[in-house]
Amino acid sequence: MALLAAALAGAPGAVAAADTGPAAPRTPEGASAVLDGLKTYGQAVLHGADGSVRQIPAGLYEMRVDGGGMLQTYGVGVAGDAQPQAHFTETGWAGTPLAANGEVGRIRWVLEHSYPQLNDLAGLAKAAGAAGLTAESAAAGTQVAIWRLAEGVWVEAVDPQAEKLADYLQREARRLPEPPASLAVDPGEVSGPLGTRIGPVTVRTGAQSVSVTPDAAAVAMGVRVVDAQGQPVVSAANGAKLFFEVPEGTADGSAEITLRGSTRVPVGRVFTSGVPAQVQIVAGSSESAAVATATATWPRLPEARQAETAAAGGAAGGTAGEAAGGAAGGAAGGAMTALGALSQSAPAVDQDTSQERLAASGSSAATPVIASLAVGLVVLGGLVVLLLRKRPLEDGPAPERGTHPE
Repeated sequence: MALLAAALAGAPGAVAAADTGPAAPRTPEGASAVLDGLKTYGQAVLHGADGSVRQIPAGLYEMRVDGGGMLQTYGVGVAGDAQPQAHFTETGWAGTPLAANGEVGRIRWVLEHSYPQLNDLAGLAKAAGAAGLTAESAAAGTQVAIWRLAEGVWVEAVDPQAEKLADYLQREARRLPEPPASLAVDPGEVSGPLGTRIGPVTVRTGAQSVSVTPDAAAVAMGVRVVDAQGQPVVSAANGAKLFFEVPEGTADGSAEITLRGSTRVPVGRVFTSGVPAQVQIVAGSSESAAVATATATWPRLPEARQAETAAAGGAAGGTAGEAAGGAAGGAAGGAMTALGALSQSAPAVDQDTSQERLAASGSSAATPVIASLAVGLVVLGGLVVLLLRKRPLEDGPAPERGTHPE
């Protein structure tokens, strides 16, 4: 009984372990880049909550985009101390320190209405009420305004003209929506049965066109990327809907496509290195390389899985039953005979119900679980035989009492 209970208890976990596994990490969507360092900057003074005062650099960073391109960024964290040569990847506001910041839309406004997006420094100085601005003082003033909105800190630009710019930007900033990714697919993962077009995944990009390339495994299986009419797709524009066409008879599996293009990374997009304090936000971009991936999976139909499992389970169960039955007393039928003897002295069991339960067990578990259940049933049969040997039949005549010689 203990063995049977263990088999029943372990079966769901065994099946679940076989059907699930750790999700494979996906390639980041959009651009990725290496931080070159702080390039255009002035100085600022940070006042700590403990009364401390320290001077820190404030201004524009530059990044080299993998595959080609340059970015200009500002730091989000006032104490970020972003390290040169660190690798950053493009992401949305969610999952960064800006996600819960109600001022993040205003930070985007600052980026859109200051240096380097506005190169007319004389006009920017006039709007801010400053006597004049250089690239360094404009960058410092913009960075100070971003720090104030991002972290609510008491920070001031050392240059008086940069300080006037920071005050102006903080005062005038309005909330703008989150910018789109430079290149993304929506959704990134799709699934469906064979015989249908799996998808769609929708392309989201600022590029005029992006290439669409299946991975080597997809090519080997004959998987095609097509549009809604079933026509092959090798390039796509913003808004295009892509489908995976998988040949009939293909084994369970998955395929991945890679989209590549070149576009400007929108102002306000965030780049992360895995260190929250070092988050960077885009202030300017050249044409830059961007990448995105989409994955499709296709399980076989449930009916086909059940038929295969039932056939495999029946064969394995019979083999395991015969082997275990021989050790218990002669074949798997020995256990069934013992159960039949028990039925003569106990209320009859509904055979139809028993058969339905056995059929359900055989058609819904994997082969190793079926074998475990068969062994459990044989052991149960052996226990029943032992019990019957010790128990007198209730329907037969009582045995005669023997006499002892005087």
